Amino acid sequence: MSATAQTPKAAPSGSTASRAASLLGDRRLPVLVTAALFIAMYVGGLSRYQNYGFAEPQVFLNLFIDNGYLLVAAIGATFVIMSGGIDLSVGSVIGFTTMFTAWLVERQGLPLLLVVPLALAVGAFGGFLMGYVIHNFEIQPFIVTLAGLFLFRGLCLVISKESISINDASVGTLAQTRVSLGVGDLSIGAVVALVVLAVASYVLHYTRFGRRVYAIGGNEQSALLMGLPLGGTKIAVYTVSGFCSALAGLLFMLYIQSGDPLHAVGMELDAIAAVVIGGTLLTGGSGYVLGTLFGVLVLGLIKSVITFEGTLSSWWTKIATGLLLCAFILIQRTMTSRRKT
Repeated sequence: MSATAQTPKAAPSGSTASRAASLLGDRRLPVLVTAALFIAMYVGGLSRYQNYGFAEPQVFLNLFIDNGYLLVAAIGATFVIMSGGIDLSVGSVIGFTTMFTAWLVERQGLPLLLVVPLALAVGAFGGFLMGYVIHNFEIQPFIVTLAGLFLFRGLCLVISKESISINDASVGTLAQTRVSLGVGDLSIGAVVALVVLAVASYVLHYTRFGRRVYAIGGNEQSALLMGLPLGGTKIAVYTVSGFCSALAGLLFMLYIQSGDPLHAVGMELDAIAAVVIGGTLLTGGSGYVLGTLFGVLVLGLIKSVITFEGTLSSWWTKIATGLLLCAFILIQRTMTSRRKT
């Protein structure tokens, strides 16, 4: 009696590779990696510093209190980077806003309720001008926003070369106001940052303007052929960034309660780092505002861990940020190359 031996069929050799390729091509991957990194770091902090109060809910809420201004600045940078641009003026606009506000409140005696809309208007107008020059004169955003960086930093020094302390009662009241959540509390700055996060998330993901930003960042020529208002969208994106930078400056002013020409030096790099670590492609067209939130939280958690460690220099924050940036840029490079193939 003869029988033919049946050999089991081997799984397709390309199945594992195809699954890996589809995973690497998933636009949500960088955000998921950043979220997983934050959770892993937080769990590691809980296990290492459990006897030092790290498990207290207020420690977690302090991440929002201490980084609310950075979150707002990074959200503005997210709009710009999502459209394929860059904004190097963020830190200078923040510093100028602190000086402008302190000068008007302390030296000119204007009420804070009048100064706040003025500061926001100046920041938004500065962003509008940069966007207008970038689009109408076809100059690289790097150059135009670098000029904006020097302009606003110079205006800080024109106002005053010295720090201006803010002793206004309304500023002190706002700075000390806390919103109770039962397990802890948040500052006014943190609450404002979360509101901006919610609004920005809705605008980018559920409005026509947000879809235009994604389209222009993905392929500017295709967006132009589709009849999208390229110039108006670009100018609007930089206007949003200028507005968010000015708002971040107001929140930073509440956090520091002073104006100084050297406030927020280099903060534009922190904002860009948070956006990239949060998974937004530097080439534009892909990313999530929620990823920016996780990017800011990761940077804030690094500072908290270094503080709890007690033996590490604060410069380790920059080293860790640099390493994370390199890692996420490599992830982005791998993802974009997979999509092309």
